[in-house]
Amino acid sequence: MAKKSSSAEKRHRQSEERRIRNKSVKSSVRTSAKKFVVLAQKKNVGEAETALKDMIRKIDSAAQKGIIKKNAASRKKSRMQLLFNSVKAAQ
Repeated sequence: MAKKSSSAEKRHRQSEERRIRNKSVKSSVRTSAKKFVVLAQKKNVGEAETALKDMIRKIDSAAQKGIIKKNAASRKKSRMQLLFNSVKAAQ
């Protein structure tokens, strides 16, 4: 049986740590997006606006870290802003 090199073991440990960290950030983005959508559907403009700002902050942070791609972040922010604008216009 082949012996694993120490550099391969270290690389595996590092990638596992990064995977867990990235998973946490992605989950946080999805949770904040869901929270915003629920508030928007309830037509709660004030709370939806604060949730939108929080979500945009998390998306930008994830995109800057390279966890999600820039275009994906931009697309998600754009769609959520359109939803917010439609709810606000209905008021």
